[in-house]
Amino acid sequence: IPGDGVFEEDAAAISNYVNQLFQAMHRVYDAQNELSAATHLTSKLLKEYEKQHFPLGGDDEVMNSTLQQFAKVIDELSSCHAVLSTQLADAMMFPITQFKERDLKEILTLKEVFQIASNDHDAAIIRYSRLSKRRENEKIKAEVTEDVYTSRKKQHQTMMHYFCALNTLQYKKKIAVLEPLLGYMQAQISFFKMGSENLTEQLEEFLTNIGTSVQNVRREMECEIENMQQTIEDLEVASDPLYLPDPDPAKFPVHRNLTRKAGYLNARNKTGLVSSSWERQFYFTQGGNLMSQARGDVAGGLVMDIDNCSVMAVDCEDRRYCFQITSFDGKNENPEEIAARVNQSALEAVTPSPSFQQRHESMRPTVQSRSPAARTSSTGSLGSESAVLSALSLDSLVAPDTPIQFDIISPVSEDLPGQAKSSGQSGRRTNPFGETGGSKSETEDSILHQLFIVRFLGSMEVKSDESPDVVYETMRQILAARAIHNIFRMTESHLLVTCDCLKLIDPQTQVTRLRFPLPSVVLYATHQENKRLFGFVLRTSGGRADSRQTSICYIFESNNEGEKVLVMVIFDRKASEKQKEMERVKEKQQKELTKQKQIEKDLEEQSRLIAASNRSNPSSGEGQFVVLSSSQSEDSDLGEDGKKKRESET
Repeated sequence: IPGDGVFEEDAAAISNYVNQLFQAMHRVYDAQNELSAATHLTSKLLKEYEKQHFPLGGDDEVMNSTLQQFAKVIDELSSCHAVLSTQLADAMMFPITQFKERDLKEILTLKEVFQIASNDHDAAIIRYSRLSKRRENEKIKAEVTEDVYTSRKKQHQTMMHYFCALNTLQYKKKIAVLEPLLGYMQAQISFFKMGSENLTEQLEEFLTNIGTSVQNVRREMECEIENMQQTIEDLEVASDPLYLPDPDPAKFPVHRNLTRKAGYLNARNKTGLVSSSWERQFYFTQGGNLMSQARGDVAGGLVMDIDNCSVMAVDCEDRRYCFQITSFDGKNENPEEIAARVNQSALEAVTPSPSFQQRHESMRPTVQSRSPAARTSSTGSLGSESAVLSALSLDSLVAPDTPIQFDIISPVSEDLPGQAKSSGQSGRRTNPFGETGGSKSETEDSILHQLFIVRFLGSMEVKSDESPDVVYETMRQILAARAIHNIFRMTESHLLVTCDCLKLIDPQTQVTRLRFPLPSVVLYATHQENKRLFGFVLRTSGGRADSRQTSICYIFESNNEGEKVLVMVIFDRKASEKQKEMERVKEKQQKELTKQKQIEKDLEEQSRLIAASNRSNPSSGEGQFVVLSSSQSEDSDLGEDGKKKRESET
């Protein structure tokens, strides 16, 4: 219909504008809800101020009462904001939402219905115009005429409703815009009236007093800041020479009459046999005690009682200005004396001695003699008993100028002497729980007994493997060489003790570094004084070119006592031997059982042949004689029971 495009264009413009206005009013409504919730939260936090425990605040009653008064007023304002939110929802958002969701959607629906009715009317008119006048069919003509009548009536009715809605939209537009604004203004006026009723003259006087107090606090803060700035400048000028690491004692004399001293110190902690580390921490004196306080701790802890101690300066190679605190009860051992003993042992390691006894005794501190039973409890040998100690010389135990290996060589780069390297063994990851995903070898089927954390100190070739003194001498030379060359780094590994071998496993990658078969471990011992040190001798065969056997001594340091490791080695070796013996007995029994089954099978076959021969020649004894004579040749291998059984079957 001509002219209806103007109304439709106007309806589209109204819909676009109302959608934008609805979004703006919805933002106002959301902001008011957020303001109401934030105001209520502020009042709640102000009420909880007196329950807070501030380390430097203390109990400020004036501050607590002031904040409680503010919380009361803000809580009333929060109630006013909540009422305003409810009024905005009813008076502002409801009218514009109704217009948007009901009236504008009604225009769109009527437009679609009118378009469908117009299309149906056009189709009916086209069918009616195609009727032929020459060959008229009254029935078809009546149907087409009825279709035209119905579609035209429907189009006319929907058109009138659609045009009526377009005309009414002009009035609804004004109502939809003005009514929400009216509700918004009335809600704001009501809110301000409630606020004026709450803000009384008494509250205004309270706010005036608080404003005056804030100004006074601000002036005090500015004065304090000026004083602190001046103090900082004075301290910077006076402390400039103190920024040097070594200030001039003539200008800054040492205060020796202080009752309390505090500052950061580096304390040395022993981490290994000959290695140590320094830890920086805050120390202070309190009465007759030395206290320490870690970073982040509120209070310090007791380190030691220094009333009965002596303090003396010492020289250290890796630190300056070192001093030592020694107690008179003898519990604190001088680290410098320990280092001196280690250096003395290192010098003796390269100095010839008249006998092995003197060299062996020089590396140990003077202690009470141990009984032979105590010595044999921590040592063991799989070979014959060693000769008398005095009859052995140094050259008969360790070859002169024997190289020392201080680190573990990866099995990928170098094989262990005397061990055949199987396919896929190098670099293979070892499951410490004895579970593997692929095929299992004889070694992997062994039962896991225990896992120890050890540190490898070194290894060297030895000439004898029949006396525990070989292990003692190897320990002495390796420790002395580490002290001489300042080698403090040690490789930490997991020592896996199984029924058939010892394995050194990388704790990070679970890769087997070294493998020692238990039959090749011919000697083992622990240090007589330091029970954490232990070692064992591995007897291996040479390569293809050199078929002689060599003995290598390996020295380790364990977190727990080395005797526990050696006890597990002895236990696993006995268990392995017992298991092999049981397997041999089982194999022998299996062979006897197989032989017995074969004999019974032969007897059954002979019986079957005899029965068949009797059936074929019942009157002839020749066949029976032949069979019996052939079976008699086998009776020599049977016992009396077998012969009786064969005779009964015959």
